[in-house]
Amino acid sequence: MYDLRGPRLSSRSSYVKFDDSTEEALSPRRHLDRLATPLIVAYGSFETPEFQRQSRDFAAAVKDAGKPVELIRGEGYNHFEFIETLGNPYSPLARAALGQMKLAGR
Repeated sequence: MYDLRGPRLSSRSSYVKFDDSTEEALSPRRHLDRLATPLIVAYGSFETPEFQRQSRDFAAAVKDAGKPVELIRGEGYNHFEFIETLGNPYSPLARAALGQMKLAGR
């Protein structure tokens, strides 16, 4: 979740309670100016269309802000499965992470 306005307006608001200042503080999209490191934004093709859109939009906003970002779509994964591929140095996600650390060729 890159902007918490949506969840705050959804049915989740019945159990996720936060005020305007919390929404502002915890929404990464509202703090792009504070980014100080390259980002990898990754999502799986088995995510809902909304979560895929949010990931693409966030990566585009980071790029538009002049910050380094790499967007990776994990074909055939959901977010739980895709993160597990970090253990495989040949996976797209692990290659990107190792590349950021300058530990492997890309």
